[in-house]
Amino acid sequence: MQNIITTLIPIFLLISMGYFLKRLKFPSSDFWPMADRFTYYILFPSLLIYKLSTANLSEINSFDVVLTGLIALVAMLLLTIFIGFFKKVNPASFTSVIQGAIRFNTYVFLALVDALLGDTGLITAAVLIAFAIPFINFLCIGAFSYYVNKEDLNVIKFIKSIATNPLIVACFIGGAINFLSVPLPLFFIKMLSILSAAALPLGLLSVGVGLELTHIKSAKYELFVATILKLAVFPIVIFAVGMLFGLTHESLVVVVLFASMPTASSSYILARQLGGDLKLMSSIITVQTLVSILSIAFILGTINA
Repeated sequence: MQNIITTLIPIFLLISMGYFLKRLKFPSSDFWPMADRFTYYILFPSLLIYKLSTANLSEINSFDVVLTGLIALVAMLLLTIFIGFFKKVNPASFTSVIQGAIRFNTYVFLALVDALLGDTGLITAAVLIAFAIPFINFLCIGAFSYYVNKEDLNVIKFIKSIATNPLIVACFIGGAINFLSVPLPLFFIKMLSILSAAALPLGLLSVGVGLELTHIKSAKYELFVATILKLAVFPIVIFAVGMLFGLTHESLVVVVLFASMPTASSSYILARQLGGDLKLMSSIITVQTLVSILSIAFILGTINA
């Protein structure tokens, strides 16, 4: 348990630092949006390409890990919809609850997996997110289409959003390089290694910058439901599915961490584009990030026990 706490504290201190740096407007208000874009489009793709292209993928049972993640996501979506039948919720707000129940923060996920499990765990996590991100986007956009009924939702836009997602593209580039045994120049590998080293700390600072405490008091039932589903129910569901598939302890830790992550900041962007409840989405992201400090520690301690 002490090892888990020691691993979690630096990660959440970096997130806290990002929040306070934003409040202090240091180095400037314009810096952090650009830093977040640089992290998303350059640093994290470099990390994924570097790890996947140089890994021994034959050691990873990726099929069962991916299947576990996708089945658990469908189960959580159905459970969330089922709960929605018992209390009438504004459709726009309910789409935020759905996002809050199934989306995950990639930055925190990869940082924790790297700290706890090293390269092998990181490769497993990279393979999982390569399939989970497009699948989650498909589920969330489908939910918006059903509950909000926006006319501008279409298949072409969805496919384009997946094909241009830098994290997905990086996973497939790294995997292709590895599968085809493409020799990379040593200087290029070293460059990717240097960029990779900056990805996790800057990514965690960006998570903190994205926290917004303003609207938390105005959200009640929906915020509570989304937080319980994401941080308590989802880890239990994915653990049960993983046990059914006979995942190894390390793979089980990866999928449970995946389910235990707070909702991604990108949920706010999707809510803004497709007519969701922005105040609720912002509150869900912030509260889940804060509560996950304790919930992740408890869940990891339980698994190890």
